[in-house]
Amino acid sequence: MDIIKPQKPWYIKYRMYIAGATALLSIITYTIFLALSPVRQRVKGELIKIAEVEETAFMEFVETEGIIHPIMVIQLNAGESGFVKSIVREEGSMLQRGDTILVLENPELLRTIEQESEQWNTACRNLREQEIQMEQRSIDLKLQALEQRHQIANLERKLTQTREEFAMGIKSRAELNIAEADYKHEHRKLQLQMERLRHDSITTLLRREMIVADREAASRKLLNAQNRMNGLIVRAPCDGQLGHLNLTIGQQVSSGSKIGELKIMDQYKVCTQISEYYVERIHAGLPATVIQKQDTFPLRISRVVPEVKERMFGSDLVFTDSIPENIRLGKSYRVRIELGQPEQTIIVPRGDFYQKSGGRWIYRIEEGTDIARKVNIVIGRQNPAQYEITEGLKPGDRVIINGYERFGNVEELIID
Repeated sequence: MDIIKPQKPWYIKYRMYIAGATALLSIITYTIFLALSPVRQRVKGELIKIAEVEETAFMEFVETEGIIHPIMVIQLNAGESGFVKSIVREEGSMLQRGDTILVLENPELLRTIEQESEQWNTACRNLREQEIQMEQRSIDLKLQALEQRHQIANLERKLTQTREEFAMGIKSRAELNIAEADYKHEHRKLQLQMERLRHDSITTLLRREMIVADREAASRKLLNAQNRMNGLIVRAPCDGQLGHLNLTIGQQVSSGSKIGELKIMDQYKVCTQISEYYVERIHAGLPATVIQKQDTFPLRISRVVPEVKERMFGSDLVFTDSIPENIRLGKSYRVRIELGQPEQTIIVPRGDFYQKSGGRWIYRIEEGTDIARKVNIVIGRQNPAQYEITEGLKPGDRVIINGYERFGNVEELIID
């Protein structure tokens, strides 16, 4: 008798296909899950640097290197041409006003001065002779006038006597007329003589003024020639340090040529080169500081060079109070130039996250966990130590600021 076997369920028949389909579906689901879930990476805590976001005073400033220079450099020029006779002070010497630096010699100048001296002596003799001649002429005219007055006085007495004799009938009318005519003639001569004397006095006065002017001109010419001798001696115009004196004995020096420099050492300035990024914000009068051995020395920008060269521009700063100890020309200092007043804002310390993210995101550690997630941020101002955060973080947040070269583009970090 045949036994009827029970029919197997359909899924038994297709169990292999169902298992395969289930496995494939699981793989697809897991793949989708991995694709949609954040990419994670484990990182050791000692390989990263964590900082806390703070709301504190933010000072926008720029740090740069400054080199010490003298406050002023005076160029030394030769007043006269000549040959170097002697070098009195060497390069680097500290000088006081009037100290002799070097002496030149110029034989041609000596001959010129001797000629000017001879010409001055000759001119003085000629002018003195003219003065003597004028004095003699004036004396002669005065003697002539005196003689003329005496002559008139005699004629006046004679005329008076003739009139008396004419009245007594002793002299005729013709004799009286002759006496009166002689008197008038001599009186007119006296008037002309006095007029001539007055003109001579005026002429003499003008000539004396001209003689004085000529003598002064000759004297100035001689004095100028003698002063040229002083130009053969190069002296320090003020206190300072001698520099760039590159001369040798016997070397010829042209008039007006540069022979060295005098560095004014009673005050110093700090010369800096700043990135062109700040060219619109740096101006004269801005405060700055130099920090050395925990001491702060205030500065002030005195001059800004607006010309940009190789993406940098220059500025000069002067000390407004004390200066660092053992300051030396050419010594470098770190200079912090303040760009504004401190303001309360949210800040994050500087780190390499900025270079990796361009300042658009940062890893923030979730509160109470060891997981750091990428969050978007907006950075405002910055200085060499801090970034200003305008969006994306709040005070108290903990963020990773260094170690980004190890992270790639993962969304989450698990800190071990």
